[in-house]
Amino acid sequence: MMHHTNGRNGEHIVLVAITRHGTAQAARLALKLPQADIITPQKFAGVFAGLNNRIKPYEGALRAQIPDIFTAYDQVIFFVSLGAVVRLIAPCLKSKDEDPGVLVIDDVGQFVIPVLSGHIGGANAWARHVAELMEAIAVLTTASDVGKTIPVDILGRELGWKVEAPNINITRVSAHVVNEEPVALVDERTAGSDVRASMDWWTRSTPLPNNIHLFHRFEDVDVSRFAAILWVTERELPADIWRQLHEKLVVYRP
Repeated sequence: MMHHTNGRNGEHIVLVAITRHGTAQAARLALKLPQADIITPQKFAGVFAGLNNRIKPYEGALRAQIPDIFTAYDQVIFFVSLGAVVRLIAPCLKSKDEDPGVLVIDDVGQFVIPVLSGHIGGANAWARHVAELMEAIAVLTTASDVGKTIPVDILGRELGWKVEAPNINITRVSAHVVNEEPVALVDERTAGSDVRASMDWWTRSTPLPNNIHLFHRFEDVDVSRFAAILWVTERELPADIWRQLHEKLVVYRP
């Protein structure tokens, strides 16, 4: 994650607008996001007069501003066409863990599209939030959001859980979950209680998908029957368990 403070969830946000229509939409959103900075060409700075936001006008090409924007902000909201944004940000992309969330809003404020760091960077949550503020439609393409299933990489995050697994495991297990293969979820916090009653990690309004099977104890799981295992535990795990469940296991520390 990134390292800045303020905004929703303590994030640094910037609105980037470069056209007449785009700046009008950005000003509309800026009213509702006073904590967001605004980056715009000098000639459009006047559009934002009277707002509480910090305005950062620039001269020259937007391309030259992108590296600094990527370093300084957690969420970057572009009022610029999607194709142009893809070309602008491409040279600055590093990794899922370092890049900021990037959202694109079209010139008439109809669609909010998370382009980058949809999951880990929080751009999907931001897209929903911004779409609400602008009465727009959030266009989400991450499979676990669209499919209403478990987001493997951030499960339990709002409960303070920490994920423990190699990145390759998270990628593989996410694919099993999204492809609706059988997945065991072992929640050892629930031993002796009703495992369904304590589904505080399931934050969606839809029912838990049928391919997710709940258990109290790892010992109750026939690992040969499952494509992947999500394990909520405080146990120390020996190396041979990770070897045995090669690329199938993701552990969560409550």
